[in-house]
Amino acid sequence: MEPLRDKVWKLNPSLEQDDGRLPFVLVIKGDVVSVERAMALVSREDKAGYVGLSPVTPNHFKPIETVHVPDGMAYLLVDIDRGKDTLNATPEQALKSVGEQGRTPLTIDEGIAILTHFPDFLKKNNCFWLAASRGTDRRVPALWISAGRPRLGWCWAGAPHTWLGMASCVQRVGA
Repeated sequence: MEPLRDKVWKLNPSLEQDDGRLPFVLVIKGDVVSVERAMALVSREDKAGYVGLSPVTPNHFKPIETVHVPDGMAYLLVDIDRGKDTLNATPEQALKSVGEQGRTPLTIDEGIAILTHFPDFLKKNNCFWLAASRGTDRRVPALWISAGRPRLGWCWAGAPHTWLGMASCVQRVGA
C-alpha cells in the first residue's frame, strides 16, 4: 500500500467531497477480500450490506474489455461520480454518456470500496450501476438500498431506473 500513499499526494486531490463526487478511494480487489465478505463489512445506518445476485454469484461478473484494472492487490480510483446525470437512463445510454465525458464505469470491487469508505455515498434516490463488471448475459450489477441495507444486486441492461445512475471515474492508478 505504501506506493499508493505516495501516488495519492501526486494526484493533488481535493480532500473535500461534494454531493455525488469523491476525489479518490482505495480499492482492495475481490480476490484479496471476497465480494461477500466485503459487502458484509459495509455498514450504512448500522445495517450491514449484503449480496443479492441470485441466480448468479459475484464470480459471474468480470471487468469489461475496455476497463484496465491495475495489477496488484489494491489500487486508487480517482475522481469518482455517483452518476446523478445518468439517472433513469439504460446502462447502454449511460455508458455512452460517461464515455463522451472521458470517464469509465466502475466495477463491483470499486463500488464496494466506495461504500466501505463512504457508506453515505449510497443515496436513496441516487444509487448506482457498476457496468464495468459484466457477465455473458444482460445483467448489470448495481448497488442500492433494500430494506434499509446496502445491497449488491443486478438489473437488466435495457431497463432504466429513476433511482439508478452510472457511477464512473476518470482514472485507476496502480502501485
